Amino acid sequence: MAKELTDANWTAEVLQSQKPVVVDFWAEWCGPCRAIAPIIDKLSTEMTDQVTIGKLNVDNSPETAGTYQIRSIPTMIMFKNGEPFAVRVGGSSESDIKAWIEENI
Repeated sequence: MAKELTDANWTAEVLQSQKPVVVDFWAEWCGPCRAIAPIIDKLSTEMTDQVTIGKLNVDNSPETAGTYQIRSIPTMIMFKNGEPFAVRVGGSSESDIKAWIEENI
């Protein structure tokens, strides 16, 4: 399962992480977000040795979503050493998402 991220745990879970972190910015009402949710959960289990994968609900954590200027969801951002490193916007297939993660870790 992907880690649940919030404004409250953002610093500890993402900015201070020793591993790269992929954050899926999503919302309950977003159809493409719901479509990729099982892919995100599967990859978080499969790739746990290489990367941490988490989900941040933009409606519940507007401060963090605003900080990173999330304008369209789903948006995935990979963080390395606390800094945004790579961005992917929109839904996609499992193979495309996995390839994007592997290219950037």
